[in-house]
Amino acid sequence: MKQTKTAPTKIRFSKKTDLPHIVHIYNQAIRSNGATGDLKEYSVEQRIAWFEKFNKNTYPLYIAQRNDRIIGFCYISPYRAGREAMATVAEISYYIDYDFHREGVGTALLKHAIADCPRIKIKHLLAFLLDNNKQSIAILKKFHFEKWGYFPDIININGQQCGHVSYGLKVY
Repeated sequence: MKQTKTAPTKIRFSKKTDLPHIVHIYNQAIRSNGATGDLKEYSVEQRIAWFEKFNKNTYPLYIAQRNDRIIGFCYISPYRAGREAMATVAEISYYIDYDFHREGVGTALLKHAIADCPRIKIKHLLAFLLDNNKQSIAILKKFHFEKWGYFPDIININGQQCGHVSYGLKVY
């Protein structure tokens, strides 16, 4: 059942019990053919090791919640992990439950994540998207991300070619 905009969106750090909801939302994105390069859906068990890499003090995974329902998530992950010269650069990714698109959830998550970057010592954020993901690109532009790179027609999603675009933001 879809909840309305009137319920406030709460952003918090993830916990392991959130993983089934995270996987559900990510699998929605896979089915859309426009929000991720993955072609096969994941089980919760397949995502445990991925989930356990997040840490609220270094690379957090944030949850958007209305009442008791998880409606989106956002995470900051290493860019070129292990390369010390790139330690203050991170990738940001976000996914919203399709029942809650166009309700400000993505905006709330990005606002929260960007504001948290100084605490975790991230100076630059990068976002990598399929070029046909216009909604996500619009949210990034709202937060002054700029297009920093483009790889045309390098992705094949079920026979459809699209490009890979990168957006960047200097946080501080």
